[in-house]
Amino acid sequence: MQDLKTDVLVIGAGPAGSMTAKWAAKQGAHVLVIEKRQEIGSPVRCGEGMSKDWLPEVGIKPGKWINLEVEGARIFAPNETVFEINEKSAGNEVGYVVERDGFDKALAIDAANAGAEFLLKTAAVGVLKDGGRVVGARVKQFGEPFEIRAKVTIAADGFESQVGRWAGLSTNISTRDMDSCLQYRMTNVDCDTRYCDFYLGKIAPGGYVWIFPKDQGLANVGIGVQLSKITGMAEARKYLDDWIAKHPAYAKGKKIDMVGGGVSISPPVKQSAADGIMIVGDAARMIDPLTGGGIANGCIAGKICGTVAANSVHAGDFSKAFLDRYDRGWRARLEEKLYRNWLAKEKLCTLSDEIFNKLVDALSTVHLQKLSVHNILKAVRDKHPEITQEFAEFL
Repeated sequence: MQDLKTDVLVIGAGPAGSMTAKWAAKQGAHVLVIEKRQEIGSPVRCGEGMSKDWLPEVGIKPGKWINLEVEGARIFAPNETVFEINEKSAGNEVGYVVERDGFDKALAIDAANAGAEFLLKTAAVGVLKDGGRVVGARVKQFGEPFEIRAKVTIAADGFESQVGRWAGLSTNISTRDMDSCLQYRMTNVDCDTRYCDFYLGKIAPGGYVWIFPKDQGLANVGIGVQLSKITGMAEARKYLDDWIAKHPAYAKGKKIDMVGGGVSISPPVKQSAADGIMIVGDAARMIDPLTGGGIANGCIAGKICGTVAANSVHAGDFSKAFLDRYDRGWRARLEEKLYRNWLAKEKLCTLSDEIFNKLVDALSTVHLQKLSVHNILKAVRDKHPEITQEFAEFL
């Protein structure tokens, strides 16, 4: 392979990477995307649920990658009292259930149609620097090393991101801010295709069990468990298998697929830009700490990132001072909710099953049009005033 040059180098072809590439290319930058895998979108490591209101904001049109459109979500307490909520208020994981590999490919097609170029089976193995500024990456394709020099480099290399760390950006994360996740795709189950279901309590310490229906009789059944509360993936699997065994609608099912991996449930990174580089999506800890969903946030930040990258190229200014326009932009759009949900996650991880039962019981008796701290606390105070003190810090 010969060394290459480009305006914008995007490392990683997930949703955040492809969205960054699309918006940088649309605004006239020459964009090259590298992806370490041979196929974009595979293997899938995702529950495959997403909300839909944000799609027009970043220019995504619904496509064949949608399996189902659901009405909302059901939240189950440990005693299986249930609280139903419509999709508009249910968060970033409810609205569509999708084929994630098809979704990722559709975003890559959009980026390519906008002018971005892709190199598959190409892994970054280090960054190039000139006087402290990142000027590209050292990469390998089929074992052959070469360099890609870029005016702006984008680290979109996911939860396990190394590129940001190589560039000097802190992406450190504690075990209490990580979930170990495991998911089966199961057939011959009795799932309700109207809802995405979430089960809370000690059945999934620090996390939850989810059911995302794919079709009649077909669903993703998964679990996220706070890493600090278990010894490893085998323990997460045992929690999930135990839950399935106790629920006849799923115990009779057949497992036809299994995926696992880590998910950050942390606050976002403190710094997302430096001279010549920006970090976006899961790599920048933009996953919602409460739900573990990151597709919407990654795509929204990707549009901002791509726009700033193109503007940087046109201005001939690749300094941190210029690229911090991206940092300010995504924080204005996303940071408040990310921090608020991290605080909520921290609290929920301390609650007993008894408190969860009372919380869901309170919510199940009212018809909330909008989930907010005020509305939730009012419902709790009216039904179970004795536990209101548990949530006083959110007042």
